[in-house]
Amino acid sequence: MPNHEESAETTGNQLGSVHTASFPALLQQLGVSLAVTTYQAGKLVLLRSVSGHLNTHFCDFPKPMGLALRGPRLAVGTRNSVVEFHANDAAAGFAGTGAGCDRCYVQRLSHVTGNIQIHEMEWVGDELWFVNTLFSCLSVRSSVYSFEPRWQPPFISALAPEDRCHLNGLGLRDGEIRYVTALGRADSAGGWRPAKKDGGVLLEVTSGEAVATGLSMPHSPRWYRDRLWLLESGSGTLGVVDTGSGQYEALTGLPGFTRGLDFCGRVAFVGLSQVRESALFSGIPITEPGRERICGVAAVDLETGGLLGWVKFDEGVQEIFAVRVLAGCQQPEVLQEEEAIVDGVFILPDGDLRRVPAEYGVRQG
Repeated sequence: MPNHEESAETTGNQLGSVHTASFPALLQQLGVSLAVTTYQAGKLVLLRSVSGHLNTHFCDFPKPMGLALRGPRLAVGTRNSVVEFHANDAAAGFAGTGAGCDRCYVQRLSHVTGNIQIHEMEWVGDELWFVNTLFSCLSVRSSVYSFEPRWQPPFISALAPEDRCHLNGLGLRDGEIRYVTALGRADSAGGWRPAKKDGGVLLEVTSGEAVATGLSMPHSPRWYRDRLWLLESGSGTLGVVDTGSGQYEALTGLPGFTRGLDFCGRVAFVGLSQVRESALFSGIPITEPGRERICGVAAVDLETGGLLGWVKFDEGVQEIFAVRVLAGCQQPEVLQEEEAIVDGVFILPDGDLRRVPAEYGVRQG
Protein backbone atom coordinates (compact mmCIF):
# COMPACT_ATOMS: atom_id res chain seq x y z
CA MET A 1 0.00 0.00 0.00
CA PRO A 2 1.21 3.55 -0.65
CA ASN A 3 2.19 5.62 2.37
CA HIS A 4 -0.77 7.29 4.09
CA GLU A 5 -1.37 8.72 7.51
CA GLU A 6 -2.90 5.88 9.55
CA SER A 7 -5.27 5.67 12.49
CA ALA A 8 -6.16 2.60 14.54
CA GLU A 9 -9.28 1.38 16.30
CA THR A 10 -9.90 -1.64 18.49
CA THR A 11 -13.40 -2.68 19.53
CA GLY A 12 -14.42 -4.29 22.78
CA ASN A 13 -14.23 -7.75 21.23
CA GLN A 14 -10.63 -7.11 20.12
CA LEU A 15 -11.44 -6.91 16.43
CA GLY A 16 -9.26 -4.01 15.39
CA SER A 17 -8.41 -2.09 12.26
CA VAL A 18 -6.09 0.54 10.88
CA HIS A 19 -7.03 3.02 8.20
CA THR A 20 -5.81 6.00 6.27
CA ALA A 21 -7.07 9.35 7.51
CA SER A 22 -8.49 9.85 4.03
CA PHE A 23 -10.91 6.92 4.35
CA PRO A 24 -13.36 8.34 6.95
CA ALA A 25 -12.96 11.76 5.32
CA LEU A 26 -14.08 10.25 2.02
CA LEU A 27 -17.14 8.63 3.62
CA GLN A 28 -17.98 11.98 5.22
CA GLN A 29 -17.56 13.82 1.93
CA LEU A 30 -19.78 11.36 0.05
CA GLY A 31 -22.37 11.25 2.86
CA VAL A 32 -22.31 7.44 3.00
CA SER A 33 -21.38 4.50 5.18
CA LEU A 34 -20.47 0.95 4.17
CA ALA A 35 -21.83 -2.49 5.03
CA VAL A 36 -19.28 -5.29 4.70
CA THR A 37 -19.61 -9.03 5.32
CA THR A 38 -16.92 -11.42 6.50
CA TYR A 39 -18.10 -15.02 6.56
CA GLN A 40 -14.79 -16.20 8.00
CA ALA A 41 -15.22 -14.03 11.14
CA GLY A 42 -19.02 -14.31 11.23
CA LYS A 43 -19.62 -10.55 11.13
CA LEU A 44 -21.50 -7.83 9.32
CA VAL A 45 -19.31 -4.74 9.67
CA LEU A 46 -20.67 -1.19 9.47
CA LEU A 47 -17.96 1.29 8.48
CA ARG A 48 -18.97 4.76 9.69
CA SER A 49 -17.29 8.15 9.87
CA VAL A 50 -17.80 9.59 13.35
CA SER A 51 -16.32 13.00 14.14
CA GLY A 52 -13.64 12.52 11.51
CA HIS A 53 -12.66 9.04 12.69
CA LEU A 54 -13.58 5.64 11.31
CA ASN A 55 -15.91 3.62 13.50
CA THR A 56 -16.11 -0.12 12.78
CA HIS A 57 -19.25 -1.67 14.27
CA PHE A 58 -19.40 -5.50 14.23
CA CYS A 59 -22.71 -7.42 14.19
CA ASP A 60 -22.75 -11.19 14.68
CA PHE A 61 -24.20 -13.41 11.94
CA PRO A 62 -23.59 -17.08 11.10
CA LYS A 63 -21.30 -17.01 8.05
CA PRO A 64 -22.74 -13.90 6.33
CA MET A 65 -21.96 -13.48 2.65
CA GLY A 66 -24.36 -11.81 0.20
CA LEU A 67 -25.90 -8.38 0.82
CA ALA A 68 -28.83 -6.87 -1.08
CA LEU A 69 -30.03 -3.32 -0.68
CA ARG A 70 -33.10 -1.67 -2.15
CA GLY A 71 -34.70 1.42 -0.67
CA PRO A 72 -35.43 0.74 2.99
CA ARG A 73 -34.78 -3.01 2.71
CA LEU A 74 -31.52 -4.76 3.51
CA ALA A 75 -31.05 -8.52 3.15
CA VAL A 76 -28.19 -10.64 4.46
CA GLY A 77 -27.46 -14.16 3.20
CA THR A 78 -26.14 -16.31 6.05
CA ARG A 79 -25.08 -19.94 6.47
CA ASN A 80 -28.61 -21.31 6.19
CA SER A 81 -30.99 -18.33 5.98
CA VAL A 82 -31.84 -15.09 4.25
CA VAL A 83 -32.46 -12.43 6.90
CA GLU A 84 -34.33 -9.28 5.88
CA PHE A 85 -34.23 -5.91 7.63
CA HIS A 86 -36.35 -2.81 7.10
CA ALA A 87 -35.27 0.73 7.89
CA ASN A 88 -37.40 2.18 10.71
CA ASP A 89 -36.96 5.91 11.21
CA ALA A 90 -38.84 5.87 14.50
CA ALA A 91 -36.45 3.29 15.96
CA ALA A 92 -33.41 5.36 14.99
CA GLY A 93 -33.94 7.56 18.02
CA PHE A 94 -33.49 4.60 20.36
CA ALA A 95 -30.20 3.28 19.00
CA GLY A 96 -27.00 4.63 17.63
CA THR A 97 -23.51 5.88 18.01
CA GLY A 98 -22.60 8.88 20.07
CA ALA A 99 -23.32 11.09 17.07
CA GLY A 100 -26.83 9.65 16.75
CA CYS A 101 -28.30 6.99 14.48
CA ASP A 102 -29.65 8.27 11.17
CA ARG A 103 -30.89 4.91 9.82
CA CYS A 104 -31.94 1.90 11.83
CA TYR A 105 -32.42 -1.45 10.11
CA VAL A 106 -34.75 -3.67 12.15
CA GLN A 107 -35.06 -7.40 11.49
CA ARG A 108 -38.43 -8.29 9.93
CA LEU A 109 -38.09 -11.69 8.18
CA SER A 110 -35.93 -14.80 8.19
CA HIS A 111 -36.24 -17.47 5.51
CA VAL A 112 -34.48 -20.78 6.07
CA THR A 113 -32.81 -22.12 2.93
CA GLY A 114 -30.44 -24.68 4.36
CA ASN A 115 -26.71 -24.36 3.75
CA ILE A 116 -26.86 -23.67 0.01
CA GLN A 117 -23.80 -21.37 0.07
CA ILE A 118 -25.64 -18.15 -0.76
CA HIS A 119 -23.29 -15.75 -2.55
CA GLU A 120 -24.30 -12.43 -4.14
CA MET A 121 -27.90 -11.21 -3.94
CA GLU A 122 -29.98 -8.51 -5.64
CA TRP A 123 -33.53 -7.18 -5.47
CA VAL A 124 -35.47 -7.31 -8.74
CA GLY A 125 -38.66 -5.42 -8.09
CA ASP A 126 -40.08 -6.92 -4.91
CA GLU A 127 -38.32 -10.24 -5.45
CA LEU A 128 -34.98 -11.11 -3.89
CA TRP A 129 -32.68 -13.13 -6.16
CA PHE A 130 -29.60 -14.87 -4.84
CA VAL A 131 -26.77 -17.00 -6.16
CA ASN A 132 -27.31 -20.55 -4.94
CA THR A 133 -23.75 -21.78 -5.28
CA LEU A 134 -24.30 -25.29 -3.96
CA PHE A 135 -26.98 -26.02 -6.58
CA SER A 136 -25.29 -23.98 -9.37
CA CYS A 137 -28.32 -21.77 -9.99
CA LEU A 138 -30.02 -18.45 -9.31
CA SER A 139 -32.88 -18.73 -6.85
CA VAL A 140 -35.59 -16.78 -5.05
CA ARG A 141 -37.33 -17.39 -1.75
CA SER A 142 -40.37 -19.66 -1.53
CA SER A 143 -43.08 -20.02 1.10
CA VAL A 144 -43.19 -23.77 0.37
CA TYR A 145 -39.67 -24.84 -0.56
CA SER A 146 -36.16 -24.14 0.69
CA PHE A 147 -35.72 -22.09 -2.49
CA GLU A 148 -37.21 -21.73 -5.95
CA PRO A 149 -34.62 -22.18 -8.74
CA ARG A 150 -35.01 -19.65 -11.56
CA TRP A 151 -31.95 -19.94 -13.81
CA GLN A 152 -28.94 -22.17 -14.42
CA PRO A 153 -25.97 -21.79 -16.76
CA PRO A 154 -26.64 -23.72 -19.99
CA PHE A 155 -23.73 -26.08 -19.33
CA ILE A 156 -25.26 -27.28 -16.02
CA SER A 157 -27.34 -30.40 -16.70
CA ALA A 158 -29.01 -31.05 -13.34
CA LEU A 159 -30.14 -29.39 -10.11
CA ALA A 160 -27.80 -31.08 -7.67
CA PRO A 161 -26.04 -30.00 -4.41
CA GLU A 162 -22.57 -30.35 -5.92
CA ASP A 163 -21.13 -26.84 -6.48
CA ARG A 164 -20.28 -27.77 -10.04
CA CYS A 165 -19.13 -24.39 -11.44
CA HIS A 166 -18.92 -22.23 -8.30
CA LEU A 167 -21.47 -19.69 -9.48
CA ASN A 168 -20.83 -16.62 -7.31
CA GLY A 169 -21.36 -13.13 -8.74
CA LEU A 170 -24.61 -11.44 -9.76
CA GLY A 171 -25.01 -8.14 -11.62
CA LEU A 172 -27.98 -6.01 -12.66
CA ARG A 173 -28.45 -3.87 -15.74
CA ASP A 174 -31.49 -1.62 -16.11
CA GLY A 175 -32.99 -3.20 -13.01
CA GLU A 176 -32.86 -6.77 -14.33
CA ILE A 177 -30.51 -9.69 -13.69
CA ARG A 178 -28.03 -9.54 -16.54
CA TYR A 179 -24.61 -10.94 -15.57
CA VAL A 180 -23.19 -13.76 -13.46
CA THR A 181 -19.70 -15.03 -12.79
CA ALA A 182 -18.53 -18.60 -12.24
CA LEU A 183 -15.11 -20.06 -11.55
CA GLY A 184 -15.43 -22.66 -14.30
CA ARG A 185 -17.69 -24.24 -16.91
CA ALA A 186 -17.74 -27.63 -15.21
CA ASP A 187 -20.77 -29.91 -14.94
CA SER A 188 -19.53 -32.31 -12.27
CA ALA A 189 -19.25 -32.10 -8.50
CA GLY A 190 -16.53 -29.55 -7.66
CA GLY A 191 -15.45 -29.67 -11.29
CA TRP A 192 -14.41 -26.00 -11.34
CA ARG A 193 -11.43 -26.54 -9.04
CA PRO A 194 -8.74 -27.91 -11.44
CA ALA A 195 -9.03 -24.94 -13.82
CA LYS A 196 -9.53 -22.18 -11.24
CA LYS A 197 -6.40 -20.28 -12.30
CA ASP A 198 -7.83 -19.24 -15.68
CA GLY A 199 -11.12 -21.10 -16.19
CA GLY A 200 -13.42 -18.37 -14.89
CA VAL A 201 -16.30 -17.05 -17.01
CA LEU A 202 -18.58 -14.04 -17.14
CA LEU A 203 -21.99 -15.00 -18.52
CA GLU A 204 -24.94 -13.02 -19.83
CA VAL A 205 -28.07 -14.39 -18.20
CA THR A 206 -30.55 -13.52 -20.95
CA SER A 207 -28.67 -15.47 -23.62
CA GLY A 208 -26.60 -17.84 -21.50
CA GLU A 209 -23.61 -16.92 -23.65
CA ALA A 210 -20.14 -16.15 -22.32
CA VAL A 211 -19.19 -12.46 -22.35
CA ALA A 212 -15.63 -13.15 -21.21
CA THR A 213 -13.59 -16.31 -20.60
CA GLY A 214 -10.11 -17.20 -19.35
CA LEU A 215 -10.57 -15.25 -16.12
CA SER A 216 -8.86 -15.98 -12.81
CA MET A 217 -11.58 -16.51 -10.18
CA PRO A 218 -13.88 -13.62 -11.27
CA HIS A 219 -16.38 -12.02 -8.88
CA SER A 220 -18.74 -9.06 -8.56
CA PRO A 221 -19.89 -8.13 -12.11
CA ARG A 222 -21.34 -4.59 -12.07
CA TRP A 223 -22.83 -2.38 -14.77
CA TYR A 224 -21.97 1.20 -13.77
CA ARG A 225 -21.61 4.39 -15.76
CA ASP A 226 -22.23 2.48 -19.00
CA ARG A 227 -19.34 0.10 -18.41
CA LEU A 228 -19.16 -3.50 -17.26
CA TRP A 229 -16.90 -3.70 -14.22
CA LEU A 230 -15.45 -6.89 -12.82
CA LEU A 231 -13.10 -8.09 -10.12
CA GLU A 232 -10.58 -10.65 -11.31
CA SER A 233 -10.00 -11.92 -7.80
CA GLY A 234 -7.26 -14.38 -8.63
CA SER A 235 -5.06 -11.56 -9.95
CA GLY A 236 -6.15 -9.03 -7.33
CA THR A 237 -7.47 -6.49 -9.84
CA LEU A 238 -10.42 -4.25 -10.61
CA GLY A 239 -11.14 -3.79 -14.28
CA VAL A 240 -13.56 -3.41 -17.18
CA VAL A 241 -14.84 -5.95 -19.69
CA ASP A 242 -15.36 -4.93 -23.32
CA THR A 243 -18.76 -6.48 -24.05
CA GLY A 244 -17.94 -6.66 -27.76
CA SER A 245 -14.57 -8.38 -27.67
CA GLY A 246 -14.83 -10.01 -24.24
CA GLN A 247 -11.45 -8.53 -23.34
CA TYR A 248 -10.83 -7.81 -19.64
CA GLU A 249 -8.65 -4.77 -18.93
CA ALA A 250 -7.44 -4.16 -15.38
CA LEU A 251 -7.78 -0.60 -14.11
CA THR A 252 -5.68 -1.22 -11.02
CA GLY A 253 -4.06 -3.96 -8.99
CA LEU A 254 -4.70 -4.17 -5.25
CA PRO A 255 -2.98 -6.02 -2.38
CA GLY A 256 -5.52 -8.77 -1.84
CA PHE A 257 -8.04 -11.19 -3.29
CA THR A 258 -10.54 -8.68 -4.72
CA ARG A 259 -14.13 -9.61 -3.89
CA GLY A 260 -17.06 -7.32 -3.05
CA LEU A 261 -17.66 -4.16 -5.09
CA ASP A 262 -19.88 -1.09 -4.94
CA PHE A 263 -19.75 2.49 -6.19
CA CYS A 264 -20.51 6.06 -5.23
CA GLY A 265 -19.83 8.77 -7.77
CA ARG A 266 -16.35 8.23 -9.19
CA VAL A 267 -15.30 6.02 -6.28
CA ALA A 268 -15.23 2.21 -6.23
CA PHE A 269 -15.16 0.46 -2.86
CA VAL A 270 -13.41 -2.90 -3.24
CA GLY A 271 -13.22 -5.70 -0.68
CA LEU A 272 -9.82 -7.30 -0.14
CA SER A 273 -9.16 -10.71 1.38
CA GLN A 274 -5.94 -12.03 2.87
CA VAL A 275 -6.30 -15.49 1.39
CA ARG A 276 -3.73 -18.03 2.51
CA GLU A 277 -1.90 -20.50 0.30
CA SER A 278 -4.15 -23.56 0.38
CA ALA A 279 -5.67 -26.16 -1.89
CA LEU A 280 -8.51 -23.76 -2.66
CA PHE A 281 -6.34 -20.75 -3.47
CA SER A 282 -3.16 -22.38 -4.74
CA GLY A 283 -1.88 -21.73 -8.24
CA ILE A 284 -3.43 -18.27 -8.74
CA PRO A 285 -1.40 -15.09 -9.26
CA ILE A 286 -2.40 -13.38 -5.99
CA THR A 287 -0.90 -16.20 -3.89
CA GLU A 288 2.45 -16.18 -5.66
CA PRO A 289 5.46 -15.56 -3.36
CA GLY A 290 6.07 -11.90 -2.65
CA ARG A 291 2.52 -10.70 -3.34
CA GLU A 292 1.15 -8.51 -0.55
CA ARG A 293 -2.30 -9.55 0.68
CA ILE A 294 -4.34 -7.70 3.26
CA CYS A 295 -7.94 -7.87 4.46
CA GLY A 296 -10.01 -4.71 4.27
CA VAL A 297 -11.68 -2.28 1.89
CA ALA A 298 -9.95 -0.02 -0.63
CA ALA A 299 -11.38 3.15 -2.18
CA VAL A 300 -10.33 3.53 -5.83
CA ASP A 301 -10.70 6.50 -8.19
CA LEU A 302 -12.52 5.13 -11.24
CA GLU A 303 -11.03 7.75 -13.55
CA THR A 304 -7.38 7.33 -12.63
CA GLY A 305 -7.19 3.97 -10.87
CA GLY A 306 -5.53 5.76 -7.96
CA LEU A 307 -5.96 4.64 -4.37
CA LEU A 308 -7.98 7.17 -2.36
CA GLY A 309 -7.75 5.43 1.00
CA TRP A 310 -8.24 2.12 2.78
CA VAL A 311 -9.19 0.33 5.96
CA LYS A 312 -7.29 -2.80 6.95
CA PHE A 313 -8.56 -5.31 9.51
CA ASP A 314 -6.32 -7.11 11.96
CA GLU A 315 -5.77 -10.86 12.08
CA GLY A 316 -9.24 -11.48 13.54
CA VAL A 317 -10.72 -10.86 10.08
CA GLN A 318 -9.01 -12.38 7.05
CA GLU A 319 -11.68 -12.57 4.36
CA ILE A 320 -14.26 -10.14 2.97
CA PHE A 321 -17.17 -11.14 0.77
CA ALA A 322 -19.64 -8.30 0.12
CA VAL A 323 -19.31 -4.51 0.18
CA ARG A 324 -22.37 -2.24 -0.05
CA VAL A 325 -22.64 1.54 -0.01
CA LEU A 326 -25.37 2.80 2.34
CA ALA A 327 -26.18 6.06 0.60
CA GLY A 328 -27.61 9.01 2.49
CA CYS A 329 -26.74 7.75 5.96
CA GLN A 330 -23.57 7.97 8.00
CA GLN A 331 -24.55 6.41 11.33
CA PRO A 332 -26.57 3.25 10.50
CA GLU A 333 -27.48 0.57 13.02
CA VAL A 334 -28.69 -3.00 12.54
CA LEU A 335 -31.05 -4.44 15.15
CA GLN A 336 -31.47 -8.21 15.22
CA GLU A 337 -34.41 -10.06 16.70
CA GLU A 338 -32.69 -10.97 19.97
CA GLU A 339 -31.93 -7.36 20.88
CA ALA A 340 -34.19 -6.01 23.63
CA ILE A 341 -35.00 -2.79 21.79
CA VAL A 342 -36.81 -4.79 19.08
CA ASP A 343 -39.45 -5.78 21.64
CA GLY A 344 -40.74 -2.21 21.64
CA VAL A 345 -40.38 -1.32 17.96
CA PHE A 346 -43.57 -1.67 15.91
CA ILE A 347 -44.52 -1.05 12.29
CA LEU A 348 -48.29 -0.56 11.89
CA PRO A 349 -50.55 -0.25 8.85
CA ASP A 350 -51.78 3.21 7.91
CA GLY A 351 -54.33 4.39 10.43
CA ASP A 352 -55.03 6.66 13.34
CA LEU A 353 -51.92 6.68 15.52
CA ARG A 354 -52.94 9.71 17.57
CA ARG A 355 -53.15 7.62 20.74
CA VAL A 356 -49.69 6.12 20.38
CA PRO A 357 -47.27 7.99 22.69
CA ALA A 358 -44.46 9.65 20.78
CA GLU A 359 -41.78 7.95 22.86
CA TYR A 360 -42.54 4.53 21.36
CA GLY A 361 -40.69 3.40 18.26
CA VAL A 362 -43.68 3.29 15.91
CA ARG A 363 -43.56 3.87 12.18
CA GLN A 364 -46.80 4.19 10.23
CA GLY A 365 -47.32 2.36 6.93
